[in-house]
Amino acid sequence: METDKVFAGSVPENYDRFMAPLIFAPYAADMARRAAMLSSKTVLEIAAGTGVVTRALRPRLAPDARYTVTDLNQPMLDYAASQQGQDARITWRQADALALPFGDASFDLVCCQFGVMFFPDRVAGFREARRVLRPGGRLLFSTWDRIEENVFADEVTAALAEMFPADPPRFLARTPHGYHDTALIRRELEAAGFSHFVIETIAEESRAASARIPAVAYCHGTPLRGEIEARDPGGLDIATAAAEAAIASRHGRGEVAAKIQAHVIAATA
Repeated sequence: METDKVFAGSVPENYDRFMAPLIFAPYAADMARRAAMLSSKTVLEIAAGTGVVTRALRPRLAPDARYTVTDLNQPMLDYAASQQGQDARITWRQADALALPFGDASFDLVCCQFGVMFFPDRVAGFREARRVLRPGGRLLFSTWDRIEENVFADEVTAALAEMFPADPPRFLARTPHGYHDTALIRRELEAAGFSHFVIETIAEESRAASARIPAVAYCHGTPLRGEIEARDPGGLDIATAAAEAAIASRHGRGEVAAKIQAHVIAATA
């Protein structure tokens, strides 16, 4: 759905403030570590969002590296740039992952954290990544495992289904957690021309000071907000409270923690 790609208004700030520490930071650190081990001099980041990976990877790149950071969504990219200190190595550019504005064999590394799920044609996106990679270059990307393996997201989705039983908001299950089938990932990488790749499934823990934080993160910091407001224009606070209550009923009113799980893929051009 087109609305799944709308990160505007206050969403980028809430996304970075709440979602980044809640679920993205551990995987960003892992991706930065993997990328740094490759000692790449030319790096392209696709679907950079608010720059969680950018902030983790930038300090680990060589002084003479070139780092091009892109996103389809200009408000997200603007926010990412505003959170990043001045660095002559970094170029910020709005770009469509399915039609990258770069020449063939331009990069040693292409990375993408939790962005491929939003591609309207993933094979085309993988094919573009392969096109801009030099022979032997690497594609690193991650995608969330099924929603049942990501506890807070699952609990928020269930709470909203109770609030809107006739038309439950399904953004989280449909898009962020909609590309979890590793067999499908393999088929689509092969269709794009990748023959050497490794898929790892990595579990981490999502922690927050209270149940309120993941409730606000998901309901205010993602396109789930638009789905809630489309069903009840004044219902965002009520929906957030319902999500908070659902999380608190299982994890308590104090500090909360729950499993998150994702696939991390490394492919060689």
